[in-house]
Order: sequence, then structure tokens, then C-alpha cells
Amino acid sequence: MQSLDLEIVLPHRLTHESRPARGARASERASTTRVWGVLGGIASGKSSVARLLAGPDGLAIDADALVGELYARPEFRARVAQAFGPGVMAASGAVDRAALAQRVFADPAARVQLESWIHPAVRDEIRARLAAARASGVPRVVLDVPLLLENEAEHRLTAECDALIFVDAPLAEREARAVRSRGWAAGEVARREAQQLALPAKRARAQHVIVNDGDPTRLEHQARELTLRLETLR
Repeated sequence: MQSLDLEIVLPHRLTHESRPARGARASERASTTRVWGVLGGIASGKSSVARLLAGPDGLAIDADALVGELYARPEFRARVAQAFGPGVMAASGAVDRAALAQRVFADPAARVQLESWIHPAVRDEIRARLAAARASGVPRVVLDVPLLLENEAEHRLTAECDALIFVDAPLAEREARAVRSRGWAAGEVARREAQQLALPAKRARAQHVIVNDGDPTRLEHQARELTLRLETLR
């Protein structure tokens, strides 16, 4: 597979000066900003929980949304098309992310290649937005990063977190949600999770658990209670 020599930079509203210096230490963080990381299985509702925990005055950093911004860049679309072929491109010229996922999840080398382009760009953008939030005194930043634990050796984002929250949802409910909202085939959630850190290990790393059983009122209540509890901790 060929790759293009392109520099991939995500679009954002931050200035260059807002980006953190390399090697910035945890002691340099703004003490007024709390950072929480959200863990859980695929389609467990992590993004919903992250938004609820952040609240109207906080910031939820959604890694999947940042990936979407990356795929929207013409130079990145060209890179994907050249490396993986026209079969992963839609008629509109956009990347067919479902077709691309099917391609790379069936080919470990292709997956490694794609992730080597995506992860550094998204990682840099997360750190830039986190630094800007701290500089602005945002009270809460919630990291919604699907591979927060799996790739922590590379991004070290868990070291930035004051707390980790696990979102617990039954597999059957998550499978149904993925079929309904993402158009995935039955069994796709379990297949992809088999290539990730096991859920019991993720839950063991978390200090707090929120149960998402499909009841939005209960979910909001749990998020509100946990926010109040965490904000009393130093």
C-alpha cells in the first residue's frame, strides 16, 4: 500500500499560542479546571455521558468528532483513496467510513497504517483544546476518547485526568443501539471490542460508574449527582 507525504492538521479555532508546549508537566495545569475521562464499551453512550458531565459551562472533547473533521479534509481523503482504493470512497468523493472500517478491521496492517495517520493528528488536537480550556478557566473538561486506555502509552491523556468514569451498558442494548444508530450489522460491536481492552479491565481502572440502561432521565440524574460529588473533591 502506498502513502502520500502529507501533513495532516485538523481545522480548529485555536491559535498557535494556545497549543501546549511539548513535555508540559501535570504541575503546570490550571488548578481551576477538572479533567475527567469517560470509559466504556462501544455504543454504551459515552458521548451522551460526556456532554452531561461537562454541562453548559464545561467542554466535552469528542475524539470521534475530531476524526470526522480529519476525514473532511481533501488532502486526507486523497491519502485514503490512494492507500485503500476507490472501494472505500463514496460517489460524492467523501470517505465511506463504513467501507473503510470493514477494510481495515479485516487487515491488521491496513488498520495500523490508517491509525498511524489519524491518532497523532487527533491527539495533538485534543491536547490543544485541553490547553485552551485550562487557559480560559473552563471548570470541567471531559475526554470522550474511545481508546483512552488502549493508547495511553502514546497520548498519556489518562495522566491528565482527575477521575475516570465507566459507562456501563448491557451488550444487547449496545448492539441494538449500534444497529439502529450506526447501521452496523448484528455482532459488529462484539467483533470490534474483541480487538480492544476487555471491559472488566476498563471498569477496574475507573473510580466511578454510571449505568446507561436506556432511561435518559436516570442517566441525567446520575451525571448530575456525579458532577456534584466530583466537584467537591480536590
